[in-house]
Amino acid sequence: MKLDAAFDTAAATTAICIVNSRDGAVVLETSAPTDPDALYRVLEPYLPRLQRVGLEAGAWSPWLYRELVARGVPMVLLETRHAAAALKAQRNKTDKNDARGLAQLVRSGWFKTVHVKSEESHRLKLLLAHRRTLKRKLLDIENEVRHSMKAFGFMLGRRVQRASFMQRVRDLVANDPLLAGVTECMLRAWLVLWTEYKRLHTLLVQVAGRDELCRRYMGIPGVGPVTAVTVKAGIDDPSRFRKSKTVGAHFGLTPKREQSGTSVDRDGHISRCGDGEVRTALYEASSAMLTRSRKWSTLKAWGVRVAAKRGHKRAVVAVARKLAVIMHRMWRDGTEFRFSAADQQPFDPVTGEVIEVSAA
Repeated sequence: MKLDAAFDTAAATTAICIVNSRDGAVVLETSAPTDPDALYRVLEPYLPRLQRVGLEAGAWSPWLYRELVARGVPMVLLETRHAAAALKAQRNKTDKNDARGLAQLVRSGWFKTVHVKSEESHRLKLLLAHRRTLKRKLLDIENEVRHSMKAFGFMLGRRVQRASFMQRVRDLVANDPLLAGVTECMLRAWLVLWTEYKRLHTLLVQVAGRDELCRRYMGIPGVGPVTAVTVKAGIDDPSRFRKSKTVGAHFGLTPKREQSGTSVDRDGHISRCGDGEVRTALYEASSAMLTRSRKWSTLKAWGVRVAAKRGHKRAVVAVARKLAVIMHRMWRDGTEFRFSAADQQPFDPVTGEVIEVSAA
């Protein structure tokens, strides 16, 4: 008798359900601490007959998945939105019922699997996430200080750099003891955030500089260390994409379609599926390529033509999608970014068209 199982994890305990693969009858329903050893002890007597053990993607899933696979458990990671939509049919939502519903989902085979990133990618994503959090908090304090001082007629000005930010604020409030005391607390917190942010940013630049793939990525106009590391961590394993053109869709950079009968058939905005941080990094790199980089390439020329016909925002999204495809192919093939089919062909600075040079 073949069996299927599923977990519904929480911080302290995990609900477990094992069902018969043939008729879906419940064989075991129990709970155990959220720990790989405890979960394995529950599954061990049934392991020879287990076909698949489902685990919904979440905060604990990478750790549990890796540990249980190492112990020989046939794990599958379930896509969260698909699993949640299937579980909505249940009248009562409990951990026990969720585990049972997930087990039936695994048994039926009507589920989507999720790629489990490597530990290296999770470490890179942790570095990116912590750097991003410090930057956001830093900007929050800056904006709070700037806004609160406006009520007293103090204007910092747009050209104040971070190197002179603290001194400029202190000079403005020096004659008001209350404002000086209150603002000084904010400035000390800002200084700590700025110092630690620079430390993480330096570490990120060093990681990108030591990585051969990231160095090749940074040869693309508009792509810096943050984008290079973000895309590498997002793709993780290039072999999981059979075709490079699917990478743009994976990161939500392709339009979604709504069709019903003959009355409704329209394309919407981009789907925004997948890793939002990768999508943001690609969008920013694309925008930098089209607006800030002075190096012309076939990709930039194509983006300029799209912008002339469809508008700048659509062009940035389109170039971002192509960047995802190109960067995946660069990883697969071990190649450098090619600016054009023939590097010496000049581009028209207005239209981006290649200027044909006739032989004399």
